[in-house]
Amino acid sequence: MIVAERKPLEEVGAMVKDYNKVLTVGCGTCVAVCLAGGEKEVGVLNSELKIARRMEGNPIETGGATVERQCDMEFLEELDGIVDEYDAIISMACGAGIQFIAERFPEIPVFPGVNTSFIGVNREVGWYEEKCRACGTCVLGMTAGICPVTMCAKGLFNGPCGGTNKGSCEINTDQPCAWHRIHERLAKQGRLENIIEICPPTDWRNQTPRTIVQPGYKERLAAFGIK
Repeated sequence: MIVAERKPLEEVGAMVKDYNKVLTVGCGTCVAVCLAGGEKEVGVLNSELKIARRMEGNPIETGGATVERQCDMEFLEELDGIVDEYDAIISMACGAGIQFIAERFPEIPVFPGVNTSFIGVNREVGWYEEKCRACGTCVLGMTAGICPVTMCAKGLFNGPCGGTNKGSCEINTDQPCAWHRIHERLAKQGRLENIIEICPPTDWRNQTPRTIVQPGYKERLAAFGIK
């Protein structure tokens, strides 16, 4: 189970300030259950963005779509005939889902609408690719939908190390260099200036197992003595 929380409106608004037609895509599973990124939350975010931009004198046109799961490529097919109408996409899925949308539509900037804060377990045998470490500070909007925390062997937030080797990582030549891929995709999108933006360091201290109770469920859980 993946838990996320909505990014502040000011942060989301700043990411899409240069775009006039934005598609917000929700996810119908984990983030819908935790009341962060389902169909209802897509509508709320779009309404807030419209009001904020109208007050700034810079109207925005928004669209909304919610797929069953953004972390399964097959469910993204229904977006194929939609995204071309927009300048940018806001994904309200977890970090893994955001990266899948960015991979499917590499020519269009994809921005995170939530911060992934908690990943539980799914007790099922299968094949999984790790895409997100749930760091709680999602920078996928700045890095073209490629997570440097997960995809870089050193978890570097601010550009590549000196070990980049013809697009591969010095740790393992079979592993693509995350920052090489970020550079390539940002160049395709005309956003290469992002590569020189400095991302503040994250405080990794006190990383202990967490319990999160979403506000919408507090009253129900209080009946069971859970605070």
